[in-house]
Amino acid sequence: MAVPMTAAYSTIKYETTPDRVATITLHRPEALNAFDRRMCEEIRDAWHRVKGDPDVHAVVLRASGDRAFCAGLDVRKPYGQPDDVWNHEDPGELLSPKWQKCWKPVVCAVQGICTAGAFYFVNEADIVICSDNATFFDSHVTHGRVCAVEPIGLMRRIGLGDTLRIALMGNDERVSAETALRIGLVTEIVEPARLWERAHEIAAGIASKPSAATQGTVRAIWESLDRPYRAAMEQSLIYTRLGNPIGMAEADTTPKQPWRLR
Repeated sequence: MAVPMTAAYSTIKYETTPDRVATITLHRPEALNAFDRRMCEEIRDAWHRVKGDPDVHAVVLRASGDRAFCAGLDVRKPYGQPDDVWNHEDPGELLSPKWQKCWKPVVCAVQGICTAGAFYFVNEADIVICSDNATFFDSHVTHGRVCAVEPIGLMRRIGLGDTLRIALMGNDERVSAETALRIGLVTEIVEPARLWERAHEIAAGIASKPSAATQGTVRAIWESLDRPYRAAMEQSLIYTRLGNPIGMAEADTTPKQPWRLR
């Protein structure tokens, strides 16, 4: 494989490879990859790079270091909210590919600790896999903070019961990789040494498909969550009429590659 093309950031790493995969790596291992304002802004920029690059068809989201995927918001420094409370923003909007209207499929690879604001990443990914040493929990209530935004997103993935258990038990509830697989938080568990490789395999398999088809699929499914059933069905029909002619045209010129997804 050719040497990846890399863009310069200070809190993340961004690279693209010839198989049409972009990789975003959270890179603050000394802070357990907790995000600050700079990381949020750099990730937002990365999503726009992905969105605007026709040579990127899928994304791997991963994190440096062995201890943690992400420890949420870095509480050791001010995030920098404006003085007017009504102008405060949710950092998750900057971290979210969907808020940035980026519909290219995202494969998230989780190792070690994944807590609190880290669920912004997990909740917004299309496919989540983890290493067998991953542990998921939400520390908000333990520290006297309302746990609201992250569990609302999480509930779309795992349902009300498990979401409430994670949100209300705080640091006392550590969801193992095996439990995460059982409740549908992740779809696959791999050994730590193979986590990044496996995430790239999945993303490359997706990236070999026509991008018009995969982006339309992601957008139709995610937007259906905000609509009643019948309205979602009508919207999805519009997307098939828009995307299918383009996707089929792309399929005629896209080399076929026998990727193994399982």
